[in-house]
Amino acid sequence: MLANYLIGLREGLEAGLIVGILIAYLGKIGRRDLFGRLWFGIGIAVAVSLGVGALLTWGPYAMTFQAQEMLGGTLSLVAVALVTWMIFWMGTHGAGLSKELRGQVDAAVDRSWFAIVLLGALAVGREGIETALFVWANVSGGNDPVLGTVGALLGIVTAIVISWGISRGLVRINLSRFFTWTGLFLILVAAGVLVYGIGDLQEASVIPGWGTHAFSLVEAVPPGSWYGTVLAGIFNFTPEPTWAQVIGWVLYVAITTTLYLGMLHRRRRPVTAVAPASAAPTTAAVAAN
Repeated sequence: MLANYLIGLREGLEAGLIVGILIAYLGKIGRRDLFGRLWFGIGIAVAVSLGVGALLTWGPYAMTFQAQEMLGGTLSLVAVALVTWMIFWMGTHGAGLSKELRGQVDAAVDRSWFAIVLLGALAVGREGIETALFVWANVSGGNDPVLGTVGALLGIVTAIVISWGISRGLVRINLSRFFTWTGLFLILVAAGVLVYGIGDLQEASVIPGWGTHAFSLVEAVPPGSWYGTVLAGIFNFTPEPTWAQVIGWVLYVAITTTLYLGMLHRRRRPVTAVAPASAAPTTAAVAAN
């Protein structure tokens, strides 16, 4: 539930910030008449996201077991890829997000009325579909689907309240620090979903090695214990992983965390000003004096 709450909170906050920027800019340029079209596009995005969630929840039951496992494993890998992309995209585009969205609004206003609808649908729909897919993949790992869904909804509601508070100046939050730490946490959550997806593909005989455990932590972390339940619910922890799952988890966490921390380091590294060549003689003269 905690993992899904955080997913809903992060994705909801991203969507809320995007909507807030779009509405504020339309108001600033005196195009309040386009608010209805923007909200219509946002409504389409919400409906599509709910539809994707419903299709993922009830669609696979008409399939064979092997087909279900193949679909579940493939969609889990897709969910991991989307969330990984989202983490890096927000880290690299977060600072210039407002400017980028204002440029998209200007281009949409110059085109047609439908362009504003499409802008609202695409801006929010990406976050909604990512949320639906990743929550489904996380819940499919054996977590309680009701608690998982409730956790995601609570996260989205919290994000809406925070976004409204930010727009009114009632809430102040260090968004850079928030997205940085939640990004690191979601890397571990995504690694767990990756392990689950690999397990599904192994059960479907797409990847070999199912049934051969790399090690067993059942005695240290019993599945029925409270801490075993918490680890399984948040990180999709399994006490008896296969070698493919262990290798996949280690490689994903090592590579993704290294690249993510490197990106943060480059973003925060101060830019050293280089003196122009023409100033060099003056500096030397001053030193000589």
